[in-house]
Amino acid sequence: MKTPPKTPTTTWDDGQWPPSEPVGVFGWLRAIFRAVPLAIVTFGGLALLLVLRLIEMPIFGLKRPVTPWITRFVCKSAFVILGVRHVVRGTPMTQNGAAVSNHSSWLDIFALNAPQSIYFVSKSEVAGWPGIGWLARATGTVFINRRARDAARQRAIFEARLQAGHHLLFFPEGTSTDGQRILPFKSTLFAAFFSMDLYEDLWIQPVTLIYTSPQGADPRFYGWWGEMEFFEHLLKTLAARHQGGVEVVYHAPLKVSDFPDRKVLAAACEVEVRKALPEA
Repeated sequence: MKTPPKTPTTTWDDGQWPPSEPVGVFGWLRAIFRAVPLAIVTFGGLALLLVLRLIEMPIFGLKRPVTPWITRFVCKSAFVILGVRHVVRGTPMTQNGAAVSNHSSWLDIFALNAPQSIYFVSKSEVAGWPGIGWLARATGTVFINRRARDAARQRAIFEARLQAGHHLLFFPEGTSTDGQRILPFKSTLFAAFFSMDLYEDLWIQPVTLIYTSPQGADPRFYGWWGEMEFFEHLLKTLAARHQGGVEVVYHAPLKVSDFPDRKVLAAACEVEVRKALPEA
């Protein structure tokens, strides 16, 4: 078993990582067979999105009536290429506001983008990540930091996005996990929704992501946490002989104005998200 690093980390880590198994020759062949079309669809879609955005931006500004459909097509296609089952239960809300979800893996981005047009709220460091950072910037991700002095500016960005009709999405756990548990929700980002002029018209929809590992594999197969290397996790996913699935469960939206403060709203969202996930 691979030993987790002892260096400090800001990501969740229970100190127990899944066994590291060799990919093997056939695993590499499966990985290549899946990686090539996945790269073509992903980066081909990115190129088309950037070209269309040059036309879309001067006409519609923050509003994106066309390009989110490209993102959704790419994300749906990714699951077909990988062979991972993608099931949706419930209905994405149409009200103005945001969604919150538990966080297990980089696959969450594809799982949540496929059913609806959303814009992720992510920590600023992600913007500099190769590959993922480029995709995040191109698809309209809102990058934030935790500095108190930037709170007003970030609140203004949130409000502008919401007024443009964007549905935001963030992970209140603040980190990814092994997919077998839900960590306590942090209420920090919920505060922005209580300080906006749109306060009375905002809703928050809890969403649960449930991953099923391939038959015979470790239940944490799709989880990506601690100091796991992205390429190693990607290779494992691409090389899997059999794949599992992910279920996206949409719960009833909660009206922000029905709650007295951010902490009560965050706790209510956590309760809803936990309902659908049997914890290990």
